[in-house]
Amino acid sequence: MSRSPDILLITTDQQRGDCIGGAGRGVHTPNIQRIADRGARFDTCICPHPMCQPARASILTGKLPYSHGVRDNGRNLDPRLADEGLGAIFSRAGYETRFIGKAHLSTHETFEPTGFPECYDSVATYEEAWAGPYMGFENVALTLRPHHHCGWKDKPFTLHYENYLDRDGQGKTRWDRAKKAVPPFTTHNQVWRSDLEDEWMSTAWVGERTLDMLNEDRDRPLMSWVSFPDPHPPFLAAAPWSTMYDPEKIDLPPHRRLDLDRRPWWHRAFLESPARRTQKRKHAEDQPYWGNDDALQDADLRDVIAVYYGMIAAIDHQIGRILDALETSGRLENTIVIFTSDHGEWLGDHGLLLKGPMLYDGLLRVPLVMSGPGIATGRFDEPVSTLDLRATLTELCGLTVTGDDGTSLTDVMAGATREVAHNEWEVDASRSGVDLDLRTVRSKTHRLSVDLKSGAGELYDLAADPHEMTNLWDSSSAASIRDRLTATIVEERPSIIPAAPRVGWH
Repeated sequence: MSRSPDILLITTDQQRGDCIGGAGRGVHTPNIQRIADRGARFDTCICPHPMCQPARASILTGKLPYSHGVRDNGRNLDPRLADEGLGAIFSRAGYETRFIGKAHLSTHETFEPTGFPECYDSVATYEEAWAGPYMGFENVALTLRPHHHCGWKDKPFTLHYENYLDRDGQGKTRWDRAKKAVPPFTTHNQVWRSDLEDEWMSTAWVGERTLDMLNEDRDRPLMSWVSFPDPHPPFLAAAPWSTMYDPEKIDLPPHRRLDLDRRPWWHRAFLESPARRTQKRKHAEDQPYWGNDDALQDADLRDVIAVYYGMIAAIDHQIGRILDALETSGRLENTIVIFTSDHGEWLGDHGLLLKGPMLYDGLLRVPLVMSGPGIATGRFDEPVSTLDLRATLTELCGLTVTGDDGTSLTDVMAGATREVAHNEWEVDASRSGVDLDLRTVRSKTHRLSVDLKSGAGELYDLAADPHEMTNLWDSSSAASIRDRLTATIVEERPSIIPAAPRVGWH
């Protein structure tokens, strides 16, 4: 009997679907392309939610956010649902299960301690040697503060990445150096070129831990989720990646000015609400406001995009090292390798930066490439979702599991068509300044978003209008496609559970 295939699920944070090589932007990712060249590339893959925690819970469980309860950041996934997630399923099937990097399956900044290891106020109750289990994974190596918009905390308020930074007592010094800008200087508060050496950055740390894992002897097949925290903001990179792309030569989005008058009401309400500025965050009291409310200047956007591309290049370099290690060991042919991201980034589209309840294509669509046993070769354009990964991997590995909201991608690879993929978000005013029951569907040619509370919506013909400039929601000529796509939204389905309680903001 042949050995079961190993699984290597590689994710990034906040990487747009068009920000890999050959997807329309000026970024180069030769090692991600190595995966695509050996297997399948899905050009219309969307995230089930545009925020980190819900999107990651959906990857883990194969459930839409209203079916796993994590309807927004700041709401923890119930560990009982993780018992049917990727880690637990493959653990019960005899796999060694590992997680490396940013999990964000529970909330970092909480109002009160929650008891989870990713909670700033609870991590001190875990011994320094703790390495799992967590959310179904037997062994974990995690980042507690994966991004640099929070301050440094000494042990025991640290996890594996922070302990690595502090292994010689210089953790705070390195953290502060990461925040120190070096030439060429930038002016936007979200972007800078960092003084810290690349070896200390989270991308390099995740890469090294993954290589250590792959070099271990094991007698069981391996299911691993390797999660790079970048290119999430703030946008910073170390040399050589920080200067790899010349800001004067990067590709600016063609429409990069706010155009709120032609959009549904919540676009302006979200941007103008003071709620996002007035949240009390005890772990960020000494930090600047990291949101973006002001008009983007082209010079600032050039810097953001150049460094964002550099962050992706640093990740691609580590992916190359990982693929080389698999190839050298002879295990690549029997390893299912998947690369994707949790959600995208506006990156200047329509004058916007970061993320929120405006589901433009740059935020909604994510990269998805995969290769390995059972995966066809080719480029596919059907609307699919990252919540399809649980069904795909369990089918490829011959596991019988409980149903979820996803569908195995083997049907698309065999030539099947799909009508739409779904995204849903219960937006609440306490965190985002607006209350919405926001449902989005993506077909091969259109994107529709509707707030079921107010009935307002937007519809774009992406084939004719790829930059989503003309809202067809009230157009009589588009009424039939609007009604057809709206009909695919099931307001009440049996799998919906109550929203998980809000325990924090992030």
